[in-house]
Amino acid sequence: MKKETKKSVGKEWAEALIIAFIIAMIIRAFLLQAYRIPSSSMEDTLLKGDHILATKYNYGMTIPFTTTKILGTDRVPKRNDIIIFTFPGNHKMDFVKRVIGLPGDIIEVRDKAVFVNGKEYKTGHEKYTDPYIISQGLNKRRDNFGPVTVQPRHVFVMGDNRDQSYDSRFWGEVPIENIKGKSLIIYFSWDSESHWVRMGRFLHLVR
Repeated sequence: MKKETKKSVGKEWAEALIIAFIIAMIIRAFLLQAYRIPSSSMEDTLLKGDHILATKYNYGMTIPFTTTKILGTDRVPKRNDIIIFTFPGNHKMDFVKRVIGLPGDIIEVRDKAVFVNGKEYKTGHEKYTDPYIISQGLNKRRDNFGPVTVQPRHVFVMGDNRDQSYDSRFWGEVPIENIKGKSLIIYFSWDSESHWVRMGRFLHLVR
C-alpha cells in the first residue's frame, strides 16, 4: 500500500508539473512575455535594468515558437504606444520604443523638435541630454530628419531619451509583423550602478 501511495503521489506531482508547463507555454505564447531593458534609450520611462511584462494579444497573436501571426494580423498600434518588436536589422534582437508615426503620417525632425503631419508632436515623456544640434555627418539625422511618409503596414518609432536612442531616424520603420507586444508593467528593476533593486519601480505601469 505504501509503495502504491508513493507512486500515486509521484504521478500527481508529474501531472501537476506537466499541466503547469503547458499553462506557462500558453501564457507565454498568447498573453504575456517578460523582457529586460538593456539600454537607456527609453529613459526616464524605462530605465536600464527594468524588467517588464508585455501583452502579446494587442497586435495579433503569434504561433508558439514561430514569428507567424494569427488573429488580428491587421491591428496597428496607437500613437504613443510603447511596443516590443523584432529589430528589422537583426531578427535575433528585440527593441522597445514608442510609436510616433502611423501608416501614411509625415514625420519630420527639426532641431530636435518632432513634427507629425506638419504639427509639432510632444508625448510629455521626451528627454534631451545634449544641448547641441548635430548638423553634419551621419548622426545629423538625430536632430534633423525627413520629412518622410510612413509606409503602409509600418510604424515610425523613437526612444524617449531622444539624444541617446537608436531608432527609426537611423534604420527606418518597423513592419507591423515585427511587433511582438505592448509594454504593460515593470515587475522588477535592478540598478547596476548601486547593485541593488529599485523598489519604487515594482508594479509600475508603463505609459
